[in-house]
Amino acid sequence: MRAPIIPVTPGPGQESVWDYPRPPRVEPSTERIRIVLGGEVIVDTTDSVRVLETSHPPVYYLPLEAFSPGSLEPAPGSSFCEFKGTARYLTVRGGGVAAEGAAWRYPEPAAGFEALADRVAVYPGRMDYCEVDGERVRAQAGGFYGGWITNRITGPFKGEAGTTGW
Repeated sequence: MRAPIIPVTPGPGQESVWDYPRPPRVEPSTERIRIVLGGEVIVDTTDSVRVLETSHPPVYYLPLEAFSPGSLEPAPGSSFCEFKGTARYLTVRGGGVAAEGAAWRYPEPAAGFEALADRVAVYPGRMDYCEVDGERVRAQAGGFYGGWITNRITGPFKGEAGTTGW
């Protein structure tokens, strides 16, 4: 028998991933997003959307044009999300470093997720670091998930030990 899920009560200015919906919601954000790879800033933008899904930290999707020229190229592989559709993977380059398959996008997203069509998400744990409004992001546990954990978000989070059956 699985242990019960006990959400952490959010404090002032925080949000709980247990209040996020399923299916996920897409919402615009004006938070400043910075991504550094190989010591080089490859993204610095205030134009993003967050995908919010029960038990998952937010995933930030950034405009293709927000990435430095030459920092994205197609990579092998794809995956399927029951909500968003088929994702295609990208290699991310910066400062002489190549992180193969460290980003993904939905070139033809499913209905309701059209806002993702010209946007890219990255695995924060595969970059030197990512920031949201100046705070360094902690990567969501588990090799498959791409959530961005900040002090503003409370869990527990999918991907941590013991969460396989969630």
